[in-house]
Amino acid sequence: MRIVVVTDAWRPQVNGVVRSLEQLAAEARRLGDEIVFITPDQFRTVPMPGYREIRLSLARPRILARLIEAAEPDAIHIATEGPLGLLTRRYCRTRNLPFTTCYHTRYPQYVSARLPVPERVTYALLRRFHNSGAGTMVATEALARELTDAGFENLMLWSRGVDTDLYRPRDEQVLAFERPIHLCVARLAVEKNLDAFLRLDLPGTKVMVGDGPDRARLQSTYPDVQFLGARFDDDLAAVYASADVFVFPSRTETFGLVLLEALASGLPIAAFPGEGLLADIAEAGVGVLDDDLAEAARKARLISPSDCRAFASQYSFERSTQQFFENVRRSLR
Repeated sequence: MRIVVVTDAWRPQVNGVVRSLEQLAAEARRLGDEIVFITPDQFRTVPMPGYREIRLSLARPRILARLIEAAEPDAIHIATEGPLGLLTRRYCRTRNLPFTTCYHTRYPQYVSARLPVPERVTYALLRRFHNSGAGTMVATEALARELTDAGFENLMLWSRGVDTDLYRPRDEQVLAFERPIHLCVARLAVEKNLDAFLRLDLPGTKVMVGDGPDRARLQSTYPDVQFLGARFDDDLAAVYASADVFVFPSRTETFGLVLLEALASGLPIAAFPGEGLLADIAEAGVGVLDDDLAEAARKARLISPSDCRAFASQYSFERSTQQFFENVRRSLR
């Protein structure tokens, strides 16, 4: 089966959406299916105001249509709600073609954190976008319940997978800091709620991995924190394996791929209370959820790394990819 996936999120962006899509394509090839991407690097782009690492496509509808038709897809999936996603939605609707979408990001909360825009306004726009398709994929049952309450229809579960060969416990320690090492990996942006982690009074060392528009402010505000910048692939995996606890301060994630990467590396999780994957992590005893994030980090240090690894091993690429393709086949039926 060949699926065209249209996404506004693409390299050089570093985030869970891009990594999930890359993993999906690699595993699809192994299973005998094919993903053909249409991404911003195929068009002229401009930087998003206030967030220059994100490029907005200036795509012409005719060129987008040519790319879709040249791929001769069996199905079309719209991964994001940006300019390319909107054009693809229009292309499908004018030709009466079914398509699926994915709700990766809690935009109502993200937008309201940056601009004086009520969440209900953003929800209304997103409902119109997603409900016009044959199905919207979500990462957890908890998110499906939340969106159902907000008026979203035809929701489909698509969980995520983690590379347990790359993300694993290692003997080599690449972080020569005072222990315990409390690690956070995230885009350095206001919606990630990173101040909640960085201002904590914790023993040992706080380490922040990632880049983004808020980096200069965070580094100047928290000089005691070790900022390592963005890390990739084996370098990132080695950092995970050298820490003691993974602290996850976000309150708006739809899934949190970094949680699985940390657990696969043997790191217990400290986070605020939440549903979905976070609730599963707490129930399995591989993380501690508490409104007192410092207390959660203290208790999490007592959790067995082998238990963390075992939990993450349940989330395979193969299972995630099969779930995605079955969702698409259901939408065609």
